[in-house]
Amino acid sequence: QDVRGNDVELSRYKGKVLLIVNVASRCGLANSNYTELGQLYEKYREKGFEILAFPCNQFAGQEPDSDEKIVEFACNRFQAEFPIFRKVYPATKKPFFLFLCVC
Repeated sequence: QDVRGNDVELSRYKGKVLLIVNVASRCGLANSNYTELGQLYEKYREKGFEILAFPCNQFAGQEPDSDEKIVEFACNRFQAEFPIFRKVYPATKKPFFLFLCVC
């Protein structure tokens, strides 16, 4: 699901180049990371490039906020246009993340 709770069919990204990235709004690098991700997306999205951003609190507790606050931070502050998904909880073992572990 995306950060707003909408189901997302990953088949929509078939044939595209994907950057799957963990994001955290309280990380010391958040400002530069969101800025650079936005620049990459703007430059290459018309060429089949997509960024799939997954907030996660697993790494040093740097994303403790709710999905609503994550949207406010990423979309309002940085005008992020790339897809941001619901916060990741590693213990849930969602099929998408199990697939990534196998790759």
